[in-house]
Amino acid sequence: MIPVSTLARGPLSGINPVAKLGAAFLIAIPLIATIDWVSAFTALVLGIPLIAMSGLSWRGFWIRTLPVWIAAPLTAVSIALYGERGGAVHFHWGLMTVSDMSLELAAATFFRVLAIALPGIALFSGVDPTDLADGLAQRAKLPARFVLGALGGLRMVGLLVDDWRELEAARRVRGVADRGRIRRVIGMAFSLIVLAIRRGSHLATAMESRAFGASEKRTWARESPWGAREWILMAAGLAISVIALTVTTATGHLNVILGR
Repeated sequence: MIPVSTLARGPLSGINPVAKLGAAFLIAIPLIATIDWVSAFTALVLGIPLIAMSGLSWRGFWIRTLPVWIAAPLTAVSIALYGERGGAVHFHWGLMTVSDMSLELAAATFFRVLAIALPGIALFSGVDPTDLADGLAQRAKLPARFVLGALGGLRMVGLLVDDWRELEAARRVRGVADRGRIRRVIGMAFSLIVLAIRRGSHLATAMESRAFGASEKRTWARESPWGAREWILMAAGLAISVIALTVTTATGHLNVILGR
């Protein structure tokens, strides 16, 4: 669990989660459609202010983004060794070939992973699932039944860790926790699946009894606010995409994936 002290408390923390989702999506569009390092690097640099305004502490930032900092270099190395060949060859051994083209693709992949993941993680740090569900239903106009079901399931995910600990403690009490580790993990995993299915069935029954599955238009206990700040954030995400595409086009590095 992330400590409370690492949660975001910045200028963007009170903005509607749907606006954050939209901004992250707008930033990712050119990075998904292109594969050049200039657009990715530009988007990464322009996304730094959004990361700073998210209010996420340095400790919280590194804790949350650690998997990204591990995945990005590993992906870049794989592309550099096994990517498309082109230009001068710098290293060759077996199936591994490092060339100018593979190095350029590796750099593009590295910056793309960072440019897509880091702003998204920062924007969604501290977002309450209930606020997100309210926004998706009221502002994005997604079906209420789907949103509420997803929210209920998401709330149950955190209980899986507690269930695993309880299962482990129960096996220790019976004296069967220290033998046959592979068998123990398989048995605990099966028990956890059974518990999850039972809890999901109980949750579905409870929600149906409260008319969460009704087809009529629902009312909401809390209004999902949307104002100037949300539009400004969306405009910032769009501006980052436009600037990134403009810079890479002006420098002659534009490389559209669909055109390859």
